[in-house]
Amino acid sequence: MKSPVYSGRSLLRSASLRRVRLWHARPLRTHFQRVRRAYILLLLVLVCLVSTFFEQVLVSGSTTAGLPEASHQALPYWRGFNLLNKFSKDWSNKPFRERDFARIAELGFNFVRLPMDYRVWIVGGDLRRFNEKTLKEIDQAVAWGEKYNIHVQLNFHRAPGYCVNAPREDLNLWTDAKAQEAFIRHWEVFARRYQGIPGKNLSFNLLNEPAGVEARVYADLMKRTIEAIHRIDPERLVIVDGLNYARQPVWELVGVKAAQSLHNYEPFRLTHYKAEWVNSSGWAEPRWPLPLIPDKLYGAIKRELQSPMVFEGDFDVETELSIRVQVVSNYARLVVKADGHRIYNRMLRSGPGKGEWKTAVYRSEWGIYQNIFDRDYTVRIPPGARRVEVMVTDGDWLSFSRVTIASKDREKTVIAPTVSDWGLQPAAFQIGLDGSYRITRAHGSDNVYLDKEWLRETIDPWLDLKKQGVGVMVGEWGVYNKTPHDVTLRWMEDSLHLFKEAGLGWALWNFEGTFGIINSNRADVKYTSFHGDRLDRSMLELLQKY
Repeated sequence: MKSPVYSGRSLLRSASLRRVRLWHARPLRTHFQRVRRAYILLLLVLVCLVSTFFEQVLVSGSTTAGLPEASHQALPYWRGFNLLNKFSKDWSNKPFRERDFARIAELGFNFVRLPMDYRVWIVGGDLRRFNEKTLKEIDQAVAWGEKYNIHVQLNFHRAPGYCVNAPREDLNLWTDAKAQEAFIRHWEVFARRYQGIPGKNLSFNLLNEPAGVEARVYADLMKRTIEAIHRIDPERLVIVDGLNYARQPVWELVGVKAAQSLHNYEPFRLTHYKAEWVNSSGWAEPRWPLPLIPDKLYGAIKRELQSPMVFEGDFDVETELSIRVQVVSNYARLVVKADGHRIYNRMLRSGPGKGEWKTAVYRSEWGIYQNIFDRDYTVRIPPGARRVEVMVTDGDWLSFSRVTIASKDREKTVIAPTVSDWGLQPAAFQIGLDGSYRITRAHGSDNVYLDKEWLRETIDPWLDLKKQGVGVMVGEWGVYNKTPHDVTLRWMEDSLHLFKEAGLGWALWNFEGTFGIINSNRADVKYTSFHGDRLDRSMLELLQKY
């Protein structure tokens, strides 16, 4: 009796011989069809393998594919986020996390900006002593950027002598030589530490949102810092924030080996609605597009800006007009006229100590008080009036947060400003019997709404800068989580369209947190789960679209 193994082999051999004979009996054309099918099948398998490889690469960051080239004359169309791990020594000082870099790459983005507080890497408040442990944590972030193909931008959010956030620095970066020396020295430390890393991988964003400084003073310090960096690392990519909180290009730096960055938070009352760190008392819930209503009245000291806020309508019965004054700069005489006749006259004056204001605020840079009043001032409009003018005749300026017009048997009209921009002329209104209003003039023109075209005007100066051979990007932009989500997304889409149209790379403030796509705690968002966190998928998909 033969073994089962031997019998099996004999059977397989016999079957193979039969298949060979049958194959030789088929026409040659069938042979070529089989070869072609096999070739196509092989190609499909290869395509699947390559696709799977790149899907894995997107998550793991193991690919060697490079980032786009970058220079101070031409920045790429970066898309990414601000990571706030070392944003503040007081409340956010922890190591950067690899999982953030991995998730950002997985979602298809290639840029992070790291706004940092210099106090996290000095020892005992000594501007000359550096904490190597903290610096190594920043090293790790730079290395993760390379691993996951993400450009890393280092930024001094708080520098020796300056920060846009409280608390104020003891030194003044614009006037104190000690602060300027420390500012330059700190950047030299980073220049040596990362010497030779390509500009497409790493850039230095010198100072966050400079304000309260003349252009020539700011430009001089930035030039000195850039020169110091380039003496150590001639090819380091340097990016400088614009003036007035990164809202205005620095023309004095054209020709210097540095790109520039703008921050897009306009209109501020939309992007920072109910933000706890700004005085948002009385702000109306934002819409988009938004009526253009400036919040300031200027006096004789600002004669070139002086103009009344006008209300026209049928005030056929006695009517009360109340204006809630917010800030009074130095002093301002508030006057109301009805059909050309003065019906109200009150001097509002800021000063030290207690008064009719809520908070006394001394502005040392100008040597005056700009107190917060947050108080209503009311005047009765005589029956039959048709035109009411509210103005500041003497003094500097005041801001207001609300105007209320109320009369018997008529709906109350409530008007809230929408922009805090400096230098805009007050609006004019047609008041309806049903409490509605129509803007008839704003900003001295027929453009009475803040919309996509208005946003385009805020970006236009930066496009002029690009034409001068200066690279430009949007280092920060976004909307706080108290603004309605539908309003937020409409504004973001208009902004994103303009960025892409202009070729401006951008970094959303922030990735995780109250402005971001992860754990933003918006009350009106249906979140989805993402690696154990809550993801705003609607916002994510909008960002990915652009």
